[in-house]
Amino acid sequence: MLIRMGADLPLILILSGVIGGLIAFGMIGLFIGPVLLAVSWRLFAAWVEEVPPPTDQPEEILEELGEIEKSNK
Repeated sequence: MLIRMGADLPLILILSGVIGGLIAFGMIGLFIGPVLLAVSWRLFAAWVEEVPPPTDQPEEILEELGEIEKSNK
């Protein structure tokens, strides 16, 4: 598939973008749908893989854990 050659995305995502774009936007949706899904996929993947910066103060971690335990009770 021509669209798949330039993108490192799952084929099912590209196909759903093509079909969904075609249904939602008509003929121009063949191009807009996969692009919107690809951008959304990359943003979601970056958000999921984001690692919070480590803290140098263990007191902050202990305070946060204490607040979590109190709210669970």
